[in-house]
Amino acid sequence: MTKRVKTLHALGTRINLTVFGEADDAPLDAAAALIQQEEDRLTVNRAVSEVMAVNHAAGQSAVPVSSGTFSLIAQAVAASRENFGFNALIGPLVKLWKIGFPGANVPADADIQARMKLIDPSAVTLAPGERTVMLNQAGMELDLGGIAKGYIADQIKTLWQAYGVTAGIIDLGGNLLTVGESPRRADGQWVIGVQDPAKRRNVDLGVTVVPACSAVTSGIYERFLIKNGKQYHHLLDPRTGYPLQTALAGVTVFTSTSLQGEVEAKRLFFHGSVPAGWLDDPAHLGAVFAYQDGHHETCGVTLT
Repeated sequence: MTKRVKTLHALGTRINLTVFGEADDAPLDAAAALIQQEEDRLTVNRAVSEVMAVNHAAGQSAVPVSSGTFSLIAQAVAASRENFGFNALIGPLVKLWKIGFPGANVPADADIQARMKLIDPSAVTLAPGERTVMLNQAGMELDLGGIAKGYIADQIKTLWQAYGVTAGIIDLGGNLLTVGESPRRADGQWVIGVQDPAKRRNVDLGVTVVPACSAVTSGIYERFLIKNGKQYHHLLDPRTGYPLQTALAGVTVFTSTSLQGEVEAKRLFFHGSVPAGWLDDPAHLGAVFAYQDGHHETCGVTLT
């Protein structure tokens, strides 16, 4: 079966799009255009975007946004209000620590506590009828980077289905979403590798065989700061203002949609294990927990 691949750099990462059995690149080109369109709306790395318009108006006024942006913001705020660790407003804290960026340091506790006042998801006012968003305090910042890739991957899958794509792989910087049945196996299952947190990127801890699904990893192994002999990773706990204290190095979750994967990877990472009843949801296929001491555990999937 023919394979067509398109590689591009967007969303701050390397993106690989693959379709099987297609006569031309139309589905790939359409997906690339969609990625650019969504990045233009959602980015906080440029001065102008729909999300930046909301941030610029923090503490001043409500800002109208498009229906897609409003829906994603509403989902991000709802997840943030669950208070399990994911927080779409954590930007002020991230900028204070700067872990993984020039100027990284351990802030004074007083500075951390001051920034904590700016990350409260209850201080976001959403008006569905008008599709407006308001950050109620000056200095607050909304950043959808924690779930935007998942949202965009799901959008690409829907787009490809409209094109009649029967098999494909959406790889947004390691966030995977497979579409249809794999042409490489008679049973149509997909073979997906799970990153080894102790090794360089693309070195697997093992592989698992699953039906079409999303695979998203949340981990501490890519960005960290060492100060006075102590290592501080980049995953900040919005409940404390400090890096999460955990024995985990990474969690990879397998879910029906990529947006679910973004949220659930963080939920399981912050929880430290599989919450009771998590696998009862048919959208949750399984998870792999990799620990800092080198061992790993699986739930719902088998790693070989």
